[in-house]
Amino acid sequence: MKNIRKLFLYVGGIAFLALLAGLFLANQTLWQPAALILAVSLAIGIGALESLKNYQYTAWIITAVVAGMIYPSAFLKWGSVDLRNKWLILVVVQFVMFGMGIQMGLKDFAGLANSGKGVLIGLLCHFTIMPLMGLLLVKVFHFETEIAAGIILIGSCSSGLASNVMVYIARANLVLSVAVTAIATLIAPIMTPLLMKLLAGTLIEIKFINMMMEIIKIVIVPIGAALIHDYLKRATSKGIRIVKVIAIFCLLWLLALPFGLWNSLEQKLPEDAMHSVEIFSFFTGAFLVGILYHLITLKIKTLDDLMPYVSMFGIVYFTTVTTAAGRDNLLKVGFLLFLASVIHNGAGYLFGYMLSRVFGLDKKSARTVAFEVGLQNGGMASGLAGGMGKLGTVGLAAAVFSPWMNISGSILANYWRRKALKEEENERKIS
Repeated sequence: MKNIRKLFLYVGGIAFLALLAGLFLANQTLWQPAALILAVSLAIGIGALESLKNYQYTAWIITAVVAGMIYPSAFLKWGSVDLRNKWLILVVVQFVMFGMGIQMGLKDFAGLANSGKGVLIGLLCHFTIMPLMGLLLVKVFHFETEIAAGIILIGSCSSGLASNVMVYIARANLVLSVAVTAIATLIAPIMTPLLMKLLAGTLIEIKFINMMMEIIKIVIVPIGAALIHDYLKRATSKGIRIVKVIAIFCLLWLLALPFGLWNSLEQKLPEDAMHSVEIFSFFTGAFLVGILYHLITLKIKTLDDLMPYVSMFGIVYFTTVTTAAGRDNLLKVGFLLFLASVIHNGAGYLFGYMLSRVFGLDKKSARTVAFEVGLQNGGMASGLAGGMGKLGTVGLAAAVFSPWMNISGSILANYWRRKALKEEENERKIS
């Protein structure tokens, strides 16, 4: 496998020469495919280099951006299928979040008991620093309204599993990291629409209830399905019987919906109540999906290990589609958006760390909070933008911010890892 990856590095070298030749000759038919081949070759090939293999996921996201920029029409429609369709985006993002949920477990929420102070500080920093920095950047750079709203949106989202990975690499406080991610995800349906209403309400129309319901569908429902799988791994015989009873009810409910139940409820209940019925129906479906997935894992033991790759594919998918949809806007403001992403992300690390130290957390916990604050859930932001039908404008910030967050997070994690190893060695010498 390593030799194959090395072969792709050679292919990338040839593609790089073709790219230079195409640019020099102003030959679009030469440099465009060469650029894409170079990006794909490097994304595969750097896995052969020990010092760069941690950046392979980031390289695929960059490849998605390159593909979307060079061949936008290829990633907007496939035949009669609109790749920007909000239901398609919803399903893809749900797969991403389900893959994220598979890496979590019910035990992760127990971290609250031991990390209460750190969790509160992490949540406070996360839901103040990032949205306010987003607002400041919008004021400074004067982005168009919908692009500006996208910057505030990504700043108002919860953290994702990337923060847990970076904390693990940095040898920081992993228990605290997982607890903050879990709780931030659970309160996102309230906090994200609230912050958007307060900070971006003058930029685009924000319907609080609609956005809250969308976040529940995008994040809470698929993670709930993953947690059902986690519960069944250790469930007692009594617990399994209860699950079976609930599953029968869920199945009957879902079967009844298309045969008159939905229409009947729609005629009797107000619109807000129907939102609740819709979310309840999503949860019943998630319950069954969690059970079905668990049964499949009994046959395919490696499925849990494969789910992160499904999540990665999903992120690459909507990064490509978002870039293709917003290509014209990116050509206008791409550099400024990238600059904004660097400032936004850096401010999250800096203020997250500094405030944690001010509030009395130790270095490892402060480094953890820095990652939890600085790394946002780009999948959630893209899903919400897709649900609004504004993937090419509101979703643009997520497409630009996500690759940089992965690059900067990896660099910082490896830097702090070296420091942590030295600190641990000094502690051993003292003791």
